[in-house]
Amino acid sequence: MVPILNKDMTLCISLSARPSNNGTRFHNHLYEQLGLNWIYKAFAPTDLAQAIAGVRGLGIRGCAVSMPYKEDVIALVDVMDPSAEAIDSVNTIVNDGGRLSAYNTDYTAIEQLLQRNAVPTSYSVQLQGSGGMAKATVAALRDAGFTDVTVIARNEAAGRALAELYGFAWRAELAPAGAGGPTADMLINVTPVGMAGGPDAQALSFPQEAVAAAKVVFDVVALPAETPLIQAARAAGKTVITGAEVATIQALEQFVLYTGIRPTDEQIRAAEEFMRAQ
Repeated sequence: MVPILNKDMTLCISLSARPSNNGTRFHNHLYEQLGLNWIYKAFAPTDLAQAIAGVRGLGIRGCAVSMPYKEDVIALVDVMDPSAEAIDSVNTIVNDGGRLSAYNTDYTAIEQLLQRNAVPTSYSVQLQGSGGMAKATVAALRDAGFTDVTVIARNEAAGRALAELYGFAWRAELAPAGAGGPTADMLINVTPVGMAGGPDAQALSFPQEAVAAAKVVFDVVALPAETPLIQAARAAGKTVITGAEVATIQALEQFVLYTGIRPTDEQIRAAEEFMRAQ
C-alpha cells in the first residue's frame, strides 16, 4: 500500500484539463512495488503559471503535462531537453533543486508503438490534430520514414505550420471516403474527440467510411482505452493502437526520469494491469 503521508515523502504530480487516474495508478503502484516513499497526484490547474511556480517552490520532483498545456508550459521552465526542444512540446518536467527541465516522452511512446506494430512506412497517413501531442506524433512519423502524411486541422495557421515543418500536406477537414475524399492506410486521432468527460465523448473522430478503408487505426486518447474510434476499428477488423498503450510507455519513461529507476518488465506489466483495472 502507499505509505502514510510523511514529511520526507517525495511528491510527483500531473497537470491536465481533464485529469484521469491512469498516471496516478501507474506511478503509485510502482512506488509500492519498489518500496519508494513517494506519492503521485493528478491536478486540474486553474492557473498554469501558478501551478508551475508551485512545482518549483514546493520541491515537487516531477510533473506530467497533458492537453492543453504542452506548449504553454515552455515559457515557464528553465531547460528544454532535446526531446522537447525539437518539437516545441513538453509532457514531462523534472525539478532538480528548483531548476525545471522539460522533456517529451510522448515521442518515445509513438516511436515504439509504430515499431511494435510493424506499420509499413509506405502507408499513407491521415492525422487529425495540431497541438503538442500532434507535434510529437508527426515528428515520430517523419523520423520513422513515413512520407505520405496529411495533417487535418481546422486551425489553418497551426495545422499548415505543423505540416510544412515536417514536409507533409495539410487539409482543413476530412472529406468522407467514397465521396471524393482521400482515404488513408493509417488513421491517427490526436484530438480530444472520444475522450471521456468531454463534449465529444461519444463521437467518432473519423467517419465510418474512412475506418473501413484503413488498415491501421491509432487513437492517442487514453481514457477510455476503448474509444468510439477504437471500438469501430476493432469491429471492422483493423489493427488498432490505443492511447492506453501510449500512456503506459510515456508514463514509464517519466517514472525513470523522476526516480532514476527502470522497473523490470514484470513490474511494468503489473503496474499496467493495475492502471487499466480501474
